[in-house]
Amino acid sequence: MLLAYRIRHSKAIGPGMENPPHSVNVREAVFDLLRRLGIITIFGNPGSTELPMFRSFPGDFRYILGLQEATVVGMADGYAQATGNVSLVSLHSAAGVGNAMGNIFTAFKNHTPMVIAAGQQARSILPYDPFLASLHATEFPRPYVKWSIEPARPHDVPLAFVRACSIAMLPPRGPVFISIPVDDWDQPSELVAERVVSSAIRPEPRMIERIGDALDQSERPAFVVGAAIDRDNAFDEVVRLAERHQALVWTAPKCGRCGFPEDHSLFAGFLPAAREKIVALLDGHDLIFAIGAPAFTYHVEGHGAHIPHRAALCQLIDDPSTASWTPTGTIAVGSIRLGVLDLLSRPVPKPRTRPSPRDPAPVADPSTPMSAAFVLQTLDRLRPANSIVVEEAPTARPVIQTYMKFTRSRSFFTMDSGGLGYGMPAAVGVSLASPHQRVIAILGDGSSMYSIQALWSAARLKLPILFLILNNQRYAALQEFAPLFGFSTGESVQGTELPGIDFIALAHGHSCSASRVELPSELEPALTRAFQSTSPVLIEVAVS
Repeated sequence: MLLAYRIRHSKAIGPGMENPPHSVNVREAVFDLLRRLGIITIFGNPGSTELPMFRSFPGDFRYILGLQEATVVGMADGYAQATGNVSLVSLHSAAGVGNAMGNIFTAFKNHTPMVIAAGQQARSILPYDPFLASLHATEFPRPYVKWSIEPARPHDVPLAFVRACSIAMLPPRGPVFISIPVDDWDQPSELVAERVVSSAIRPEPRMIERIGDALDQSERPAFVVGAAIDRDNAFDEVVRLAERHQALVWTAPKCGRCGFPEDHSLFAGFLPAAREKIVALLDGHDLIFAIGAPAFTYHVEGHGAHIPHRAALCQLIDDPSTASWTPTGTIAVGSIRLGVLDLLSRPVPKPRTRPSPRDPAPVADPSTPMSAAFVLQTLDRLRPANSIVVEEAPTARPVIQTYMKFTRSRSFFTMDSGGLGYGMPAAVGVSLASPHQRVIAILGDGSSMYSIQALWSAARLKLPILFLILNNQRYAALQEFAPLFGFSTGESVQGTELPGIDFIALAHGHSCSASRVELPSELEPALTRAFQSTSPVLIEVAVS
């Protein structure tokens, strides 16, 4: 993708305005820049120190209100991932940024291009520790932003936005942070000059040659695909490369995007975030090629080798930091798409026999209470063909991977961080960016409560989202993990039971339609009605 800043000084600041370059203020210069970059949607929850930014708000911009700062960042995250462009977030000073930090961490792990503009108290009173000031504004969001600044002069604010947008889009993409004193917006400024920044960095040819030679010489290669494939628009190219080498394809542990069609005969399944299990599943392969994925993400402590005995590891990754901790192998850093295209430009290798496809999922039968498998099997059968799923149901993710198939680029989103509170607002952002597609948010009952305010934004915007809550009345993931940390069988795990949450009342309180499904016979009619609705619908399903 190419970031282009084409700022012509003769252009108008806003509709109907013809101002020479030296008659503008900071606010006008910033909005002029954002307009030229195509960033006309702002996600925010306003505070006093942000108000001057929005005086005389341009008519061609839209402000998307979230009722809590974590919800705001989650919406902006989903929007940026679905559009592939920078999203803009407006937050209050220290308290607002603090509320948002969980989802800022997720945006950082998701490699989401995002500019966070936070209010700051007036420069003239900052020495006196004023109310609502952020005394260490640039340090506060670190280390989970790529770049952080409070411009030295008001005049520098527009240039900070230019640099912020560039850094957010340069690989590895991620959030950046600008702290802006409240009295800067009305200060004189200039329009920003034209510049063009390429965000595509080609991997070193020598390393691509080494990886290509290893692939050609391999007898039984395996690919491990990650989220960077989808971020870099390399989905189709990776399919071609896998077919060329007849490589079995696994999805990397805790992967937040779909990197390969899951109905393809070469698709082998999903790797768990456990070292010994990864090695066991990849056993028999002589070459492991991690494409756009860490090698590997672990969730629990493990021991022994990272790859099978006598296997080699290669990696193509857009993040130098990830490359730095890869334990072994040949590693190329740069654009996933350009690297794969370079591999495809090589001569066709020797033919290989296509591996056997994996076994189909077993049929899930109805029961009362329903199993998550039956619910997701039914959902996959009924959902529109071009629908997009946003997931935050950690306990049900293996079931989703078994009973739902994602076959297109940008058809599936979840968080790479493991932090809750992303899924519900991210569905709002994805829906805003995808107005002609049905968005389905699959959520656990526990994770739903972290950013429940997103229902109000979805209802206010009349977005056609299905919020499907799988309610097992507990933090099931923690109960399942307990034996790994020394809990005996049947021992109670404190703080993991969630009885008595009324999701129907919560939805209605946020102006969102809702229903509860307890019987298998009720599920298909409820889903059918939801998919016919032009407004958001919440369905709570009681699951075992």
